[in-house]
Amino acid sequence: MFLPRYPDNPTPPPVHTHTARTDPAPARRSLPSVSIDQKTVAALVVGGVVLTALLAAVAVTTISVAVAAVVLRSLLRDQHRR
Repeated sequence: MFLPRYPDNPTPPPVHTHTARTDPAPARRSLPSVSIDQKTVAALVVGGVVLTALLAAVAVTTISVAVAAVVLRSLLRDQHRR
């Protein structure tokens, strides 16, 4: 009773038909080789350490400013209550 009714059409032909390629495929160009020496690795490691230290310094500064703001707020609230 509640089953869908499908039309009696046959399946339509595909819209896109594949054709054989007659021209040769273009040759792939390889990327130039990049040489990584010890100086490059050392510079990357030092840069990573410096950036990590700067991020840690910003985090510590943010936390200390937040703690100082909470302390000052509580001190000011106590003065207004007196």
